[in-house]
Amino acid sequence: MSAGRFPAAVLFDLDGTLLDSAPDFVVTANRMLQARGMGEVTLEQLRPAVSKGARAMLTVAFPHMADAERHALVPEFLEIYEALIGQYATLFDGVETMLQALENAGSTWGIVTNKPEYLARLILPQLGWEQRCAVLIGGDTLAERKPHPLPLEVAAQRINTAASACVYVGDDERDIIAARAAGMPSVAVLWGYRPEGDDPSTWQADSICELPQELWQPAAWPATQPASA
Repeated sequence: MSAGRFPAAVLFDLDGTLLDSAPDFVVTANRMLQARGMGEVTLEQLRPAVSKGARAMLTVAFPHMADAERHALVPEFLEIYEALIGQYATLFDGVETMLQALENAGSTWGIVTNKPEYLARLILPQLGWEQRCAVLIGGDTLAERKPHPLPLEVAAQRINTAASACVYVGDDERDIIAARAAGMPSVAVLWGYRPEGDDPSTWQADSICELPQELWQPAAWPATQPASA
């Protein structure tokens, strides 16, 4: 086991872990609400649902709508979001320095998200990540998505690194479940999006971090196995 140094590879969730995308989604939801003559949703209302995906956010925006009717709004939601993606979102404070620290240590990093891959790929050039992000797996890239371990397993394979030599970082319990099933050490982060009452201390992550700045230091990362795949 290695400890006290950066992992050979780190895989990240995107929304709520690297990117504070909630402002984009608030604008998206409010454009839909305005088009229907309805009142706006606030950032505070929508933020806890962001990591759960479009359907969860639409449930917050349209709470009195029947499930089937609300689910039919997903294509509209994604179309509006695609048109404005990244205009209001920002990296969480400290994330860029964390990524630079990993790169300076020779670590590889990539993204495994449940966001559709085509949307996640639109983010990369906005942040200058096309060459820096070694692998990107979206929620529709494979036959399974998190909490299934397959996306993490395939991401590790694509960067030629054993799953046990990678660390997965995420803000949702599904992230930790997927990592554990893949045999990948995990970090649960507290700066992302969580519904009230959701307790990360029960997720069984290998480490819990309150701020990205903690991950600037190699000692904050969980131990991993050797890097050979």
